[in-house]
Amino acid sequence: MSKNSNNSFLAFLIGTGVGTALGILFAPDAGENTRDRLTFKLSKYKKELEELISELVEGKETHLNEAKTEGKRVISEAKNKAENLLNDVNKLIDQINQGDN
Repeated sequence: MSKNSNNSFLAFLIGTGVGTALGILFAPDAGENTRDRLTFKLSKYKKELEELISELVEGKETHLNEAKTEGKRVISEAKNKAENLLNDVNKLIDQINQGDN
């Protein structure tokens, strides 16, 4: 999920929760029934939010692992290129030294 869609989804959940809570509070029903329904709805939304947070954390860890892997690959390639360059420089130095003899 992209950051915008995560924010939109979170805003939707919050709006839905607030709307539901206000609707239940102003509904013509007994206080005990209203509280029970509100508790049920809030528990449901809490579970959905926990799942969303879990998904976001897992996604973040995936991106971190991918970044670490890519970083290690770039470092390995740079090291190999540096070693090859050093070998080429050493060969050139040897050629120059042999030409002086």
